[in-house]
Amino acid sequence: MTLDDLRRLAAMGEGRHLEFKNRVPAADKLAREVIALANTDGGKVLLGVDDDGSVIGLKDADEELFALREALGPRVEPEVPVEVEPVRVSRRRLALVVDVPASGERPHYLRPGGDPRQKRRAFVRVEDQSVEASREAVALMKAERTGEGARFTFGERERKLLAYLDRHERVNVAEYARMANVPLWKASKTLVQLAHAGVLKLHAQPGGADYFTAGVA
Repeated sequence: MTLDDLRRLAAMGEGRHLEFKNRVPAADKLAREVIALANTDGGKVLLGVDDDGSVIGLKDADEELFALREALGPRVEPEVPVEVEPVRVSRRRLALVVDVPASGERPHYLRPGGDPRQKRRAFVRVEDQSVEASREAVALMKAERTGEGARFTFGERERKLLAYLDRHERVNVAEYARMANVPLWKASKTLVQLAHAGVLKLHAQPGGADYFTAGVA
């Protein structure tokens, strides 16, 4: 990638597939960004690029690259095979383009501090944010990873759900639990199964406020 290529990429602004950092951030934060991209559609983290898209480069690219590899090693489970490309910005400065693939091994988790005693957390990308994945998002990633077809019974509750979506366009777990008069865990499981089958589509949201729409939406 040339400097002009990088500038054109940065001019697109941060979004679902792009994250800017003017330097390598704290290890857990960088791991979170990589995990969110891998758990969604993949993308790039541009190191040495300001929030406004200005390409400024890194003062010590070698040190920053070491910090990058140290951040991802013990903290990301399972490992995400990123590719790092240096781009010359000036005689003394380089930017680093971290290419994160859309992963077939989802979900990936952050192990805070690389400490196996810490609870793992998964993240996904929502617009230009990396947010913690809901229980439903994690369950759907696990189901998709197996490659097995979805199995569910399409009964009266499911017909009522589709009729509800015709009127209201979206539904969340709590709404479906009330509608179907079932516990939250069962409502969650049913919605994930329907999303896995393509009947519904899950829309991740910040704060775990995910919702589902009909699969064609």
